[in-house]
Amino acid sequence: MKTSNVIAAGFFGLALAGAANAQDQKQEQNVTAPVEQQKVSRLPPLPQPLDPIMQEMFDKRRAQGGAIINLQIATGHAPKFTRAASAMAFTIRFDAKTPRRLLELIIMRTAQIAGSDYEINQHTPFMKMCGYSDAQLAALPSWRTSTLFDDKQRAMLGYVEEMTHGGDVDDATFAALEKFFTPEEIVEITYTIGSYYANGLLTKALRIQIETDGRLTVPGKCT
Repeated sequence: MKTSNVIAAGFFGLALAGAANAQDQKQEQNVTAPVEQQKVSRLPPLPQPLDPIMQEMFDKRRAQGGAIINLQIATGHAPKFTRAASAMAFTIRFDAKTPRRLLELIIMRTAQIAGSDYEINQHTPFMKMCGYSDAQLAALPSWRTSTLFDDKQRAMLGYVEEMTHGGDVDDATFAALEKFFTPEEIVEITYTIGSYYANGLLTKALRIQIETDGRLTVPGKCT
């Protein structure tokens, strides 16, 4: 009886060791594979060879000085949707009349409200690139009681708060926004909030992994 128990324990130990070894090999393969072939979310890795839309997007990103980030890898299972989302992000970053510095503040506060650690991680370097201090980043969740934001920023942040909490912006908040921004800029601000709120929820729902290797999307310039 004792001998059989020892044998059974031995087989059980071998089975556990085999399973652990298989898991280690799987993780090693994921790390050593090209980034676009890795599993970075709840979804499986992208099919290979890449869809032509995704291949073109990735090539363009690299040519612009950016990296292939996990958001594009995870959503690349729907190439046309990923291309459309990327076009919106690049419009916000490169073609808006609203100053980039203000748009990054919008994006960061929206990401905080949505609870998207992924977007917070991607845009913290952009906030610093745009001149925001560590103190301002720390104070942003409680901006109403902070003295680190000017009246223009506060009017914009008030709009962010109400739009991301149901979207029913009251007249006083909208009037404060109109004091500082043109109709064109207000539309840009509204699209930015809506786009990054949706993005934030998407990163949570798909459990997209935060890049731990410093990969960032195309940064652009801050003016």
